[in-house]
Amino acid sequence: MKEKISAYIDSQKEGFLKDLKSLVDIKSVREAPLPGKPFGEGPAKALEEAIKISASHGFDTVNFENYAGEITYGKDPVLMLLAHLDVVDEGDFWTYEPYNMKIVDGKAYGRGTTDDKGAMLCCLYAMKTARELFGEPKRGVRLVMGCGEETGSEDMDYYFSKREMLPFTLSPDADYPLINLEKGRFAPKFTKTAENSGEKTVVSFSGGTTGNIVPCKSKALLSGITAEEANSAIIEISGKTGVEFFSEEENGILSISALGVSAHAAHPDSGNNAQTALISLINALPLTENETTASFKALEKLFPHKETDGCSIGVKMSDETSGALTLNFGVLHFENEVFTGSLDLRCPICANEENVKAVIEKAFAENGFSFEGDPGMIPVHYVPEDAPVIKTALKVYEEYTGLPGECLSIGGGTYVHDIPGGVAFGIEFSGTDYRIHGADEFAVIDELLLTAKMYAAIIYELCY
Repeated sequence: MKEKISAYIDSQKEGFLKDLKSLVDIKSVREAPLPGKPFGEGPAKALEEAIKISASHGFDTVNFENYAGEITYGKDPVLMLLAHLDVVDEGDFWTYEPYNMKIVDGKAYGRGTTDDKGAMLCCLYAMKTARELFGEPKRGVRLVMGCGEETGSEDMDYYFSKREMLPFTLSPDADYPLINLEKGRFAPKFTKTAENSGEKTVVSFSGGTTGNIVPCKSKALLSGITAEEANSAIIEISGKTGVEFFSEEENGILSISALGVSAHAAHPDSGNNAQTALISLINALPLTENETTASFKALEKLFPHKETDGCSIGVKMSDETSGALTLNFGVLHFENEVFTGSLDLRCPICANEENVKAVIEKAFAENGFSFEGDPGMIPVHYVPEDAPVIKTALKVYEEYTGLPGECLSIGGGTYVHDIPGGVAFGIEFSGTDYRIHGADEFAVIDELLLTAKMYAAIIYELCY
């Protein structure tokens, strides 16, 4: 069977790449909604093209009001394949055009080649392979093509208001071998009003802009502090933190900017938080003692620079199955005597509202901070390793790659986080930086074909 599947997929390479280019060349970044196009023109256009491609391969399609598209092959479907057609903005510094796919040295360059248009085509060609080689399945398979994954998965909220969930779900929108555990999340916003009188004060503070990113930049404006007074503290704190500081004095106001290293909140220890480093610097300066300066000292006590396990605020924990809790202090702003900020915690199975939410709320309250609203905790997504879909996928992975198959636990979330029984299988192989969400995103063509082969084998195992 493996030889038949591989030979058929290899014979489809030229058509696969033609279809991929037709999708990648469409800029499907979310924009303002239009009538009948909830995510704007681009995602709707990409779905229209995907439906056209699917029809050209002999499949009937359904368009769910441009939230998502669907292909079902066979009766009584039990297996859902879930991929998305929307992409993130292209950003800067591309060598190749982001929306004009180019093939160079066995790689296809362009936004969405890996995430997730290439992955979607792998599923489509896997279904075509199963149909051509094995005929009608005993139990059907369904491909769902979403249009809003990159901006919160509203597409799935709408889709599942119209369709039932299936027993098995695989999404090629993450890493190999297989992700069966995605940590929970707690992302509270907080605030405080603090008196700020005195001669030497913090006029304003600007840290990160989103809680799920380690801030690489921050800036503070200080009144009554000269550049000369700050110089020794800048040297000391820069040496301790590894963050660079830049100062400029004008009209009695000292501006200090910090430059660290950005990272995803799922792996905050891989970054260097410019925000917490600048807080350390502020606390090392001879500022007037008032509620504002006391608040900065409290924040440093609760969130020391380079601490990402929540120890100081009292939520450090881990378990054998899902690993350790991580904490990113991602946003802090202060102006006109008002602090606002947000955290992003990725939580293991052992975390709950009592040992995380209540503990943080109490620590904040003791220092005059409070939650904005009532933030809830997103639960862990976990599928046991003995689930049939996992056992099948890992068996196929080992057979087709020769590599050991194992389940992974991650701090981030995938497309299946809210789908019971859903797991992420591929599309990225370990050791390669596909530049997802960055300049010059690419896919390795042979790996795309390999993914299609593995998905075809899984369809055979679960549906025939």
